[in-house]
Formats: sequence, structure tokens, C-alpha cells
Amino acid sequence: MDRTEDVYKLLKESAEPLKAGQIVEASGFDKNEVDKALKKLKEEGKITSPKRCFWSAV
Repeated sequence: MDRTEDVYKLLKESAEPLKAGQIVEASGFDKNEVDKALKKLKEEGKITSPKRCFWSAV
């Protein structure tokens, strides 16, 4: 199942940038699913990394 939109929604609702591990904890998704979603969102230009290993919605 594609979790991309769920991960994007979680990042948009967060007041702070999140690490992949924090997204896994908050969502309950598998780490591999989260990593794939982050990669896809980055390629689409929907997220950015303000500092190493942290992600936030654009």
C-alpha cells in the first residue's frame, strides 16, 4: 500500500521537522514504507530537509 499521502499529511500537520523514525512511531507504518514515501515526496518537491535526517513539508 502506498503511504505517500499519509506521510505527507503527517509532515504538513507537524509544527517541527520530523525524522523518519518519528514518522514511523507516529504513524505505525513500516520503516521501509516511510523511507519510500519520503524518497517519492522529495522527488516530487513536496518536502525538504532543513537539516540532516529531518523532513518537513514545503
